[in-house]
Amino acid sequence: MAAGDRDSHSKNSDSVDALRVGKGTVLVVEDERDITELLRHQLVRDGYRVNCVPSGEEAVDVALSDAPDLVLLDLMLPGIDGLEVCRRLRNDMTTQNCAIVMVSAKGEEADIVAGLELGADDYITKPFSPRVLLARVKAVLRRQRQQDQIDKDEDVVLRVGPLVIRSDRHEVTIDGEPIELTAGEFRLLRLMVTRPGRVFTRRQIIEAVQGALTAVTDRSVDVQVVGLRRKLGNLGGWIKTVRAVGYRFEPQVD
Repeated sequence: MAAGDRDSHSKNSDSVDALRVGKGTVLVVEDERDITELLRHQLVRDGYRVNCVPSGEEAVDVALSDAPDLVLLDLMLPGIDGLEVCRRLRNDMTTQNCAIVMVSAKGEEADIVAGLELGADDYITKPFSPRVLLARVKAVLRRQRQQDQIDKDEDVVLRVGPLVIRSDRHEVTIDGEPIELTAGEFRLLRLMVTRPGRVFTRRQIIEAVQGALTAVTDRSVDVQVVGLRRKLGNLGGWIKTVRAVGYRFEPQVD
């Protein structure tokens, strides 16, 4: 990118849509001007407050000074790359809870797993459909708000169709009938139910439930999931396998 273009790009990128409409703030981190403008246009039109920056260093600075609700983060950036940006944001108290969606042409399984294990909430590969991207942004922000509410009340009762989880009682019921779960199975189920649709790698699951696992390996996670599915009966199919990555919770509720 020519210096003149970059100066113009930075000037435009640093501008913030002044109208706050309640949907939230999105920080777009992308060094390709055409893609930046496409994302900015789509997000502003959909009602988001948008800020755009072209480099990883600027992304960290802007996010730490004014924490966004969500970061759309390219992986291949000048200076520090998107993975390092994600790591820094997750390690700072100001930004550790903001949603992060990685957007990149690097669609190999290893790249996706690396991004998810660093704490990204979702991963979208280029080229992408603007409508699909907006839908994913909405879904991630919705899950984030649900999780924020859950974090405010550790004793919250979680209800998904016939499934009810009571954390204060360490109790799970389906259609009113109690389901006996191990401590690890309970932690695993609660983790996934609080973030429906999010893909969890086996490493993330291990970190969340390792206190209840005797052998902390990927195979242990698979065994744990098999056991949990069996105990959930007809609802066991709500826990979906994401090939070569991990698992996600997708309830089928009318």
